[in-house]
Amino acid sequence: MQIVLVAVNAAVALLSGGSSLVGLVRPSVALAEGEQLGAGGAFFLGAYAARALPLSLVTLVVLLAGSAVAQVPVLVVAGLAQVGDAVVGARRGNRPMAASCIGLALIHLASAAWLFTR
Repeated sequence: MQIVLVAVNAAVALLSGGSSLVGLVRPSVALAEGEQLGAGGAFFLGAYAARALPLSLVTLVVLLAGSAVAQVPVLVVAGLAQVGDAVVGARRGNRPMAASCIGLALIHLASAAWLFTR
């Protein structure tokens, strides 16, 4: 079971970090339907990447290092960051972003809870 948790959470971390890079390269992907990229949107995408890339990297390193003691708090932080992203997506009217972030948050947080109880 541990290897499955590591693989799934590593995939989530790669998806999160990768989506931040896609947002920088192709900003229209991160915008709600019909929304134009303004200075605020460009700032948001840069701030998202500044948070998502290091957090994704730390998550990957901790997952691959194999220490459940370190994995639990990192997965909780990564999960809460996804909850925050879901709130941003919902407030911006970007339902696909909100829904996908909730799903990713559930993976991180459920994994942390499972590891914590073992």
